[in-house]
Amino acid sequence: MQCEVTRSTSTRQKGFVMKFMKMRFVAASLSILFITFTATNKAEAAPVHNIVLVHGAWVNGSGWKPVYDILKKDGYNVSIAEHPLTSFNDDVTAVKRIVDMQDGPTILVGHSYGGAIITDVGNDPKVVGLVYVAAHALDEGETEVANSKLYPNATSKTHDVKKTADGFLYLEPSKYPQDFAADLSLPQAEFEANAQELTAASVFDSPTGHPAWKDKPSWFAVAMDDRIISPDLERMYAKRAHSHTIEVAGASHSVYESHPKEIAALIEDAANHALDGK
Repeated sequence: MQCEVTRSTSTRQKGFVMKFMKMRFVAASLSILFITFTATNKAEAAPVHNIVLVHGAWVNGSGWKPVYDILKKDGYNVSIAEHPLTSFNDDVTAVKRIVDMQDGPTILVGHSYGGAIITDVGNDPKVVGLVYVAAHALDEGETEVANSKLYPNATSKTHDVKKTADGFLYLEPSKYPQDFAADLSLPQAEFEANAQELTAASVFDSPTGHPAWKDKPSWFAVAMDDRIISPDLERMYAKRAHSHTIEVAGASHSVYESHPKEIAALIEDAANHALDGK
């Protein structure tokens, strides 16, 4: 009789252990599924999941990599629009080509001169929101050259901008780190200085047409230590467009590289609220 009781108790204990282990396995599996669902469906929960990133002058699309990585991790469909910097029309056409490839509502993001491009391309019906990152947000008929004379930037007081015989501008490589990328590591800034895309001088003198920010909501990141575009000019643009604005302390013109978390958060805010209306 004692042996039967012992066997019965042992059987119940084994059953309890197996049941407990099964419950732990189920709980762990659910936890993993929840984490995976949260990470991969963050963008699906947002009204807009398409993001197009547009670079400015004297750089290329590779500078967007830190922001791109964050947005991709959060589940967004991210495209980087490479454009040739050969003329304003060429650049607009190149960016429009990428916007046309999107499968629905799109947030268009522009850095620096890229802001002038998205101001034009943003009139495309697929674009529902604009994000300016230390960028130009021109009004109709305005040019970057004229606005920069009203709000002079620190670099304009130097001779650091050079011009080639065929009319392309570039930043003197030895001056590039301090002017364009003071808050990046020196090796990274020096690499970008020597990899910079020369830019047709004509793009800075090209007047814009109807600005998309007058009809669509916009977001703006002001780089507070910017030497390429005056922070006061950036503030004027943001205020005029009634943009949702952040100011990034200590940020150079390369704010999208040095402060990718803040910029990605601003873009995601646009994706979440662009369809709320201007």
